[in-house]
Amino acid sequence: MTDLSTAQTIVAIASGAAAGGVGMLRVSGPQSLRIAIALGCPQLKPRHAHYARFRDDAGEVIDDGIALYFPGPRSFTGEDVVELQGHGSPVVLRQLLARCIELGARQARAGEFSERAFLNGKLDLAQAEAIADLIAAGDVRAARAARRSLDGVFSRRVEEVGEQLVRLRIHVEAAIDFADEPLDTLGGAQVRAGIEQAKALLAQLRIDAERGRKLRDGLHAVLIGPPNAGKSSLLNALAGSERAIVTDIAGTTRDTLRETIRIDGLELELVDTAGLREGGDAIEREGMRRARAEMQRADLAIVVLDARDPEAGRAAIGDAAAQAARQLWIYNKCDLLPDWPQALDADSIALSAANGVGLEQLHARLREIASDGAGEGMQGEFSARLRHVEALALASEHLDAADGQLHYDQLELAAEELRLAHDALGEITGRMTADDLLGRIFSSFCIGK
Repeated sequence: MTDLSTAQTIVAIASGAAAGGVGMLRVSGPQSLRIAIALGCPQLKPRHAHYARFRDDAGEVIDDGIALYFPGPRSFTGEDVVELQGHGSPVVLRQLLARCIELGARQARAGEFSERAFLNGKLDLAQAEAIADLIAAGDVRAARAARRSLDGVFSRRVEEVGEQLVRLRIHVEAAIDFADEPLDTLGGAQVRAGIEQAKALLAQLRIDAERGRKLRDGLHAVLIGPPNAGKSSLLNALAGSERAIVTDIAGTTRDTLRETIRIDGLELELVDTAGLREGGDAIEREGMRRARAEMQRADLAIVVLDARDPEAGRAAIGDAAAQAARQLWIYNKCDLLPDWPQALDADSIALSAANGVGLEQLHARLREIASDGAGEGMQGEFSARLRHVEALALASEHLDAADGQLHYDQLELAAEELRLAHDALGEITGRMTADDLLGRIFSSFCIGK
């Protein structure tokens, strides 16, 4: 617990900014109960609802409603917490807020309640982030995944790998004291088996975390292809509206255009890009540069080719599609062919964006890719963030390095790699997290959470 969280009492409006039937203020800190009594609340019994008339400094009634008191450490923040529930008028709530500040509280920063819960050991960092993810969830599946992260599903799996690494570190560092002995005589087989087990656990956790990242952030797909292949027409067909300008003139799309669609509850961010080809004017070349930049962070490249000459299209885009994690090849304008293409593989789809034939097959394939094999009823599904995925990848790299060092009996180097792997996992739950990172994370939260 920090001196700051101990010394200061904070207050914020915890309900939405718009008018509603009920509005709520949350107060946390050592002065919470005193402020509530000064507002006109009766002597509050812990975890009981009390009717109260909230008054200003002149004794005039600001509002009436319900007051609840949660003494620390058995509260969300781990501190004394008072929640004031009144009518959902923004004007009245601001009056109550101002009165609490007059009585000694200060306006809470964005995310400060969750930050205090983390600092006071009520939540780890992954759980705290899950609160923001639960609030921002755009569908039932994402909400359920965030709820599981908040319940500690993700954190427990991280801790499971962490405990395995601790056992390995203890064994390796103990063996360093007997450096004259070969590792095999000191239980080397057990250590190597433990590393293989840790690698397997970490690999599966990375897969599940990446799925959770997609649930939270959506699948990032980029439409690429040569000019006039039909990228913009396909974007419009998938979006169900005329989002992109479509003409027969090559180079019509010169900048990236983004559209978000939902597929079975999962968000798919589609980015339409400039057609890739040699030449073009300065503006078109800048558009192509941006298209290639988008590819570097794309989960999926949807490569749109003119079915009448697909090989020319492949030659025009070169190796641009290979920068994305996955590729889906679209043979567009099949309605202009004498015969519809047959016997295409799973990642190749023939369609016509103009008349809609083949779009249902594309939707089905996008659903499969977006779900990434999760299927319905993934009980262990949890939300995750890009930083979590990156931390797991870093831990995996250090674990592989430790395995390599053990192969040559380099115990000191192996011990250091195991420590670095353990530290990378600690960044997920906040056990090894820098203060500046905490500031960035919690500043993205809502005020009042």
